[in-house]
Amino acid sequence: MNYTIEKNEQYALIRLAESEFGGDVPTDFETLSRSLFRSGYSNIIVDMASLQTVDQAGVSTIRKINRQCSNELGLLVLVTKNDELIEFLDTANISDLNILPTVEEAVDAVFMNELENDFRSEEDDEYDAGGSISRDAD
Repeated sequence: MNYTIEKNEQYALIRLAESEFGGDVPTDFETLSRSLFRSGYSNIIVDMASLQTVDQAGVSTIRKINRQCSNELGLLVLVTKNDELIEFLDTANISDLNILPTVEEAVDAVFMNELENDFRSEEDDEYDAGGSISRDAD
């Protein structure tokens, strides 16, 4: 798989240099993603600008990695402006898959997700600290 990777504190950005997400690419992508998870990255942005097609193995891999990111409270964000590819991925019924047109918007989505997770965590802390609802005993 031909790619470059940029690692940031909040996310890893993978820029694919492939025309097809098929053949050995899905397996290589899954291996790379799993190594990112082990390194503490739960937010993965994949720039698919050069990509024209995704085969069924690719769809399965995207579904798996998307689920793993979600389980880790992160995001998998695919970046493409290819309408045919977007339509194909939409019909693949991958739940909660994020597809955005630019890397900048993908980075914004990651930061928004991090803020939402922080907010949820604060709410959980308040509840754990006894912020419960009082009820009158009748």
